[in-house]
Amino acid sequence: MWTMSKTAFGLIIGNREFFPDKLVEEGREKIIGTIEQMGYEVVTLKPNETKLGAVETWKDAVKCGKLFQENSEKIQGIIVSLPNFGDEKAVAKAIRDSQLNVPVLIHAFPDNPEKLDLANRRDSFCGKISVCNNLRQFGIKFSLTRYHTEDPESEEFRQDLERFAHVCRVVNKMKNVKVGAVGARPSAFNTVRFSEKLLERWGVSVETVDLSEIFSKMNQTLDQDPRVEEKINDLKRSFRTSAVPDKSLKQMAKFGVVLEEWIEENDIQATAIQCWTSIERNLRITPCAIMSLLSEKLQPSACEVDIMGALSMYVLQLASDKPSALVDWNNNYREKDEVLLFHCGNFPASLYEEAEIRYADVIGTTVGHENAYGSCAGKIKSSPFTFLRMTTDEMCGKIRAYVGEGKIEEEDPKTFGSRGVAKIERLQNLMQYICKSGFEHHVAINLSKVAEIVKEALENYLGVEVHYHE
Repeated sequence: MWTMSKTAFGLIIGNREFFPDKLVEEGREKIIGTIEQMGYEVVTLKPNETKLGAVETWKDAVKCGKLFQENSEKIQGIIVSLPNFGDEKAVAKAIRDSQLNVPVLIHAFPDNPEKLDLANRRDSFCGKISVCNNLRQFGIKFSLTRYHTEDPESEEFRQDLERFAHVCRVVNKMKNVKVGAVGARPSAFNTVRFSEKLLERWGVSVETVDLSEIFSKMNQTLDQDPRVEEKINDLKRSFRTSAVPDKSLKQMAKFGVVLEEWIEENDIQATAIQCWTSIERNLRITPCAIMSLLSEKLQPSACEVDIMGALSMYVLQLASDKPSALVDWNNNYREKDEVLLFHCGNFPASLYEEAEIRYADVIGTTVGHENAYGSCAGKIKSSPFTFLRMTTDEMCGKIRAYVGEGKIEEEDPKTFGSRGVAKIERLQNLMQYICKSGFEHHVAINLSKVAEIVKEALENYLGVEVHYHE
């Protein structure tokens, strides 16, 4: 489970005066206990600050909003919990006064059907609807638990809280993102064109660097630089390298050292690299293995200057806390719901069952195999997975995406490179949607099940039009 280090949830306990105090006292203790047990900090009013530490009146809401403002640097999301019907106006006022642009989760306690007398009745089921109605009037976006009411000590609530934490992670980490475009887009790949202006408006900046600058820095990097030897060791630890000439390994390492320097200097979260053919003709390697190492370290690196592919990898990584890969929707397979996923070979090492570094088979036919060492080859592990593709739609002036889940199968297809067979329900419908909507042939994958998290974060909070393939 991912936990938000040094961060917190702002917690609003709703209350309506004529319900029993004990329900609020017990409920507050229960939900705080669960949140803290799961490793998160809680920022909430204390019983000596408002009645029962809850938000019931306009003045309570002002106090709560001020408290959240004071802790704005660490609050990643707000949880509204209703141990009874709650006061919908006060809840909405508290969130608006906080001025926090973070996800909000609405939770309601369940009533006991055997205890619907005045001493035990909650009516949280009804109150949750009223709170949501008011939040919508206030223009406040929010998320819901999977079940309308949930015991905060139940496994259902724990799962919802963990899911919400990952939604918060995606939303907050997508603010002020910088993606590095390393080299010019290969001329043949119109498909990966994108709009920098739409991304900038969305809060994502693109930092560019010409490959000549990377090559120049490499010429200034001494072979004896300890970072070069360390990078060679990283490659050998991650892959079988017996087929790779030493001079090619050293060249890869120098490329990796210089690239990482540029990433650090420019505070880059993800990269998209011109992986062919300038690097092959000038450096006599492919950059795939170095890109693999970056993605494995949660610095996703995409092929063919596919900036939107790199962003898709980054979003999946945020949602799962696992490395992502960029693949081609490459080929039909035996069944109608099966597809061959493939790329020359820059998947993060942990996605493979096992892998080796060799020359890139396809590019090698153009530049010569001796100039194409650096590609990773191996089968993707059998696992459930999530796929995501984001794109800038200049015709409509918006960012669109599709997301869904499938399974990487056990079979190793009879082909080369980095590969895997995926089974996706209603695959043919998905392919119809992709083609008719003008999406690219690349898609990001992650060996986790996080499609709902991605959809909630992108669509509800970040304004992306998302097609959810179920």
